[in-house]
Formats: sequence, structure tokens, C-alpha cells
Amino acid sequence: MTAVAAPLPTVPASRRELAGTGALLRLALRRDRVMIPVWAVALGGLVASGASTLEKVYTTAAQRAEVAHSMSGNGSLRALYGPVFDDSPGGLTAWRFGGFGCVLAAVMSLLIVVRHTREEEETGRQELLSSAMVGRRAPLTSALLAALTANASVAVVITAGLAKSTGNTAGSAALGLTIGTVGMLFAGTAAVMAQLTESARLAKGLTGAVLGAAFLLKAAGDTATRDASSALDRLSPLGWAENVRPYADERWWVLLLIVAAACVQGGAAYVLAGRRDLGMGFMPPRPGPAEGRIATAYGLARRLQRGGVLGWTLGFALAGLLFGGMADGAADLVGDNARTREIIQRMGGQAGPTDAFLAAIAGLLGMVAALYATSSVLRLHGEETAQRAEPVLAASVGRGRWAAGHLVIAFGGAALVMAAGGLGLGVGHGGEFGPLLAACLVQLPAIWTLAGLAVLLFGAFPKLAQAALGVVGLCLALGWIGPALNLPSPALRLSPFGHLPKLPGTEMAWTPVLVLTGIAGVLVAAGVGALRRRDVEG
Repeated sequence: MTAVAAPLPTVPASRRELAGTGALLRLALRRDRVMIPVWAVALGGLVASGASTLEKVYTTAAQRAEVAHSMSGNGSLRALYGPVFDDSPGGLTAWRFGGFGCVLAAVMSLLIVVRHTREEEETGRQELLSSAMVGRRAPLTSALLAALTANASVAVVITAGLAKSTGNTAGSAALGLTIGTVGMLFAGTAAVMAQLTESARLAKGLTGAVLGAAFLLKAAGDTATRDASSALDRLSPLGWAENVRPYADERWWVLLLIVAAACVQGGAAYVLAGRRDLGMGFMPPRPGPAEGRIATAYGLARRLQRGGVLGWTLGFALAGLLFGGMADGAADLVGDNARTREIIQRMGGQAGPTDAFLAAIAGLLGMVAALYATSSVLRLHGEETAQRAEPVLAASVGRGRWAAGHLVIAFGGAALVMAAGGLGLGVGHGGEFGPLLAACLVQLPAIWTLAGLAVLLFGAFPKLAQAALGVVGLCLALGWIGPALNLPSPALRLSPFGHLPKLPGTEMAWTPVLVLTGIAGVLVAAGVGALRRRDVEG
């Protein structure tokens, strides 16, 4: 009798498309074994320590009630930090750190998701992995699970830390879950952008643009109302986060809205991932001309980075216009409140409240522009690791000329971006162009110093190049949160922005400007010199 072979078991299509997810997740967590814990400890610890720090600054319930009333009654400060819903230490922590934590969680999530999806495809590593038993949707799933791990870690650290210091477990959990779920919402946004584009840089840029638009919508909505009930707040995920209201009769149902939005975006990313070829996107780059028109390294750098420069310039012009129109309300904030006056002065100088507010905004724009300049410098690292630099350097282009093309865009683009912000502030503030343009341009030496640090790390220690963004993030935290936490001046001056004159309203100080410019020049020269001596990464 002839034996009949048993039929092979059929594997459901859904399981085939997710095959290898566990292995890819372990690989992603291994690659991020430093980044995720650092983000969790730094971001979670910063928010978790907020309550005890604010208790030291505002020692009595009367002081906390006074500052809450002052902050909520001023549209300019609501635009930056949002309304205050409760004057307890936990409530003030949610007001002061909630929005900042959501923004940082969003940045963390987009970096993780794009790194393990579009970057893997762009470098060709995903094609190698997919040649084994890896399903079509496994890379996206593992990337989202890695982002979920990071956001859950942040939420746990925040919840545990605040519950211990405030004694309010519900409010602490609400704030921790809010920051974590907003991070996952933007992880979904990054996942969609990674399917639409063919460039990791463009995917990050588009996700960052969505985040910036969400912040501007929230700022405009908070200016219009005291309780985040504006229609503009309802259009912004950051506005949804405010409406969870930790420590103030929590609205848990808003968390479900954030989770639903994250799931919808994740579902859209899964659909798009199943309808495209590996390495391709739904927004393919435009074909170039039949004959080459790029004859120099600078021309190539300009072609590669012109979209980013344009986007940042338009964004800064719009932000300047928005905040310039809010400046006149800053005088109503101070009144007789000595504590509020001290915070404004530490942020923007000893001048009147309006000039101090404008100086604080100019400094904030400068710190954000440092992110642009540093990421623009790190485009060199991306070109090298993607093996696009090697063919350029194989021709008659030297390493110095190749790097100089991108550095001109990074350093010159920072000047253009800050000029756009200054002009926007001038238009919004009634045509006061000269002083506000100077206030923005005086931030350039600090921006260039941080960009110069990125050049040095890229040239001498390429594996540590991405750490330059972490330094910029630390400077942003010091400048944005440090004054309200009453950090000592030596701590604030760890950032190069802490040495600059606070214009408008104070006299120009040329010494720190020239010293920082010189430091930036030395860092750039050292970085380019190290690049000429080391091997190019393959």
C-alpha cells in the first residue's frame, strides 16, 4: 500500500506577515539598550522631580495659588506652558512639565520608529533581514513595540516618582499615561511618514512638522481660552493632553481619544506597508534632469538640504508672528507678583515685562534653531553611514570640501532661520523690526557652538555623533525649565545660551558673543581636521 504524505499545515496570512517580529524586536531593543534607558531616566526623572522642586520654590499654598492665578490669567504664558488647572504641587508640575514632557516623548518616539523602519530600508539592512523568514509587517511591528517599551518606561518612572512625592496616585498616573500615550500617538505619525517617504530624514522632518503644527495650534488655543476649551485645542494632540487634567478631576476618557488616534495611525501605517515594495514609498523623489547640473560639493549639499531649510524658515516666521502678537499681554502677568517677576527676569532679563518676554521667546527660538543646525551638520554622518559619501569622495572632491558644503548650509541656514523668526516677531509686535531681529541674531554664536560640537563629534568620534542632539536637548531643558525651577546661575550657564545678552531691553555685550563665535570656529576646525585623518565608515 502506498503511503500518503500528510498535508503540510497552512500558516495564516496574518502570522506569515508578522513572522520574525520577536527577533526584530530583540534586535531593536539591543540596539537601543542605551538610548531607551537614558530617555526614560532623563525625561521621566525630570518630570517626576518636578513636584518636590516646585514645593521648594513655592513654599506655601498661598504662593502656589497666587502664581496659578497669575499664570492662568495671562495669554502669553498660557501659550508657552498651557493653563493651570490645580495649584497643588502635582497640579503645578502637570502645568509646568506636562507639555514639555509630551513634546520630548514625541521626539523620542519618532526617532525610534524611523530608525527601525525607514532608516533600515534606506541603508539596505532591511533587505538583508527580509531575505530570511521575516514577514512584510514585522519591521513596523517591532519598531512600534520598541517605541511602546520606551514610552511605557517613561510613564512608569513619572507615575512612581510623582506618586511618592505628591501622594496622589491617580493624578500621577494620569500625567504619566498622558505623556506616554502622546508619545505613542506620534510614533504612529512617524510610522505613517516612514511608509509615505523614501528618506528617513524626510520622514523625521514631516513628523516634526506635524508636532510643530500641533504645538502652534495648542498655543493659539490656549491664548484664546483659560481652560483649553478652544476649538484649536481640540484639533491638537497636545491640546488633548492638556484636557486630561492630571490632579484636577482627571478626564480619563481623553486618554482613550489619544489611544484611538494612535491606533488609527498605526492601522494606516500597516495598510500602507502592505501596499508598497521594500525601499519604496508613496512619495517618490522627483527624477533629476537628464544631464547633471550639480558641479560642486556645495551644490550637492544645497540640493539635499533645501527642503529642510525652507520648512524651518517658514515655521520660524510663523512662530515669530504668533508670539510677537502675544507680547503685549506680558505686562499683565507680573503685577505685584514678585515670584512671577523673578521667573520672567531669569528667562528674559531685567527689562520691562514686554521686553523680557520677547527676549525669552528669542532665546527659545535660538535653542530650537540649534536642533536644526545640529541635525543639518549630522547630515554628513547620515551620508557617510548610508555609503553615499564614498562615491563623492572617490572623485576629485576632498573631505574638507565635501564637509564644507554641508556646513555652509548648517551655519548659514541657522542665520536665515533666526532672521525669519526675528522678522516674524517684528511683524507680530507692530513693526518693531530692528531690536527683535538683533535679539534673534545674537543667539547665533550659541547655536554655532552647539553645531560646532556636532562637527567635532562627527569628525573625531563618529559613533558618538548623535549625542550632539542630546546636548542640545539638555540646553533646551535648562533654558525652558531652569528659570521656573530656580536653578542656580552656574547651572543655567552650562548652556552657551546662558552667556548671551538678553535682547531687547539690555545693552549689547560683545565679549561673550565673540568668545562663543571663536569657540565655534575652533570646534569646526578640529572636527574637519579629524575627519581628514580618519577612515570613512563603510
